[in-house]
Amino acid sequence: MEAIVFEEFGDSGVLRHTTEAEVPVPGPGQVRLRVAAAGVNPMDWKVRRGLLEEFFPTTFPAVPGIEVAGTVDALGEGVTGLALGDEVFGWSATGAYARYALAGNVLPKPAGLSWEAAVGLPVAGETAARVLAEIGVREGETLFLHGAAGIVGTIAVQLAVAAGVTVVGSASEPNHAYLRGLGAVPVAYGDGLADRVRAAAPRGVDAVFDAAGHGVLPVAIELLGGEGAADKGRIATIAAVDAAEHGIAYSLPEQDFDRVRAWLTAQAEGVLAGTLKLRHAETLPLKEAARAQDLSETGHVRGKLVLTP
Repeated sequence: MEAIVFEEFGDSGVLRHTTEAEVPVPGPGQVRLRVAAAGVNPMDWKVRRGLLEEFFPTTFPAVPGIEVAGTVDALGEGVTGLALGDEVFGWSATGAYARYALAGNVLPKPAGLSWEAAVGLPVAGETAARVLAEIGVREGETLFLHGAAGIVGTIAVQLAVAAGVTVVGSASEPNHAYLRGLGAVPVAYGDGLADRVRAAAPRGVDAVFDAAGHGVLPVAIELLGGEGAADKGRIATIAAVDAAEHGIAYSLPEQDFDRVRAWLTAQAEGVLAGTLKLRHAETLPLKEAARAQDLSETGHVRGKLVLTP
């Protein structure tokens, strides 16, 4: 079958397009999908570079990609609630950059939801909902969201605003109009960030969601009262590798899939209803996976990158 494989860690040059990969066979509790779309995430290139071995050990040869949408093609033993031909989206167990992929945690794709929209929800949608729940942000409070214009930030801004939260979001200047359209108050990155956030939120900040990293955690602590005064449980990061050095927990994926299912089902319904907007950057053919990962690694992609076999 067609797939992207890599057999060593390195830059995008280690990715190889092949048409001779073996078609995976579903094990107990798994389904095989005929892939319609694979999501490209920063985690993909971090795994390829060997940066996440402590958390996600790699067995070579490996197929990249954790985010998948497609049609159920085969059922493993014990699978219930799904049938051949069902259109689903969720997480791949064998790598999504392929014509066929195995999956365990998937949910039905609503009719009318595009493949590109469906594959843009699992990682970003779960992350946005999870982090907002972890920091306990609620109606009437103010949230500072660092990296608000990315795909995770886009969903998190909208979920928070819909819940009655005031959102101050950092982004590059060209993204400020976009954030205003989502209901956030935009501020620029760079030196003086804390002062700009305070000016945008004169009543103070109640919680911080760091979706971009780049050394913002000291700013987050300062905004919540400074070292020794800040409630660090109200700061969460999905990007700062030095989180533990600041006494802040690095947010990890939710393990309760029933909870995740509820989040993503509501988000998919929101996309269909037009109450939740997703930002799509570009759809590329599978053979251009290296280019897609290079784009992702720049950190300046405006929206979701998608690959199609």
